[in-house]
Amino acid sequence: MKSLAELKAIKEKMQGQVGLREGSEDGTRVVVGMATCGIAAGARPVLKVLADFVQEKGLANITVTQTGCIGLCQYEPIVEVYEPGKEKVTYIKVDADKAKTIAEQHLARGQAVQEYTVSNSELAK
Repeated sequence: MKSLAELKAIKEKMQGQVGLREGSEDGTRVVVGMATCGIAAGARPVLKVLADFVQEKGLANITVTQTGCIGLCQYEPIVEVYEPGKEKVTYIKVDADKAKTIAEQHLARGQAVQEYTVSNSELAK
């Protein structure tokens, strides 16, 4: 990065890819934990897979965002899906392959991938 203009260009590109919308309450929100622990566990490729899928499929009702610490470092990368009128779905230990499956089944078809959720892990037992 060599200039402020280059930084602004990167920001605009990422906002277009990730679909950040301030104050958006309608539609589905996909949140990827991108604190140090999430990044170290591989959250960047997960975020990219999800954002690219939403953009390529033109899913305008889905916003992919990132957040800091979710608080469950040992289960990173974590992806949370918030759908209006439904309970939050929390996916744990997500890698790029799992992210693709989540995108195809949950985001495109509305069917949560139960085997990847926190409710099916040792945390819930």
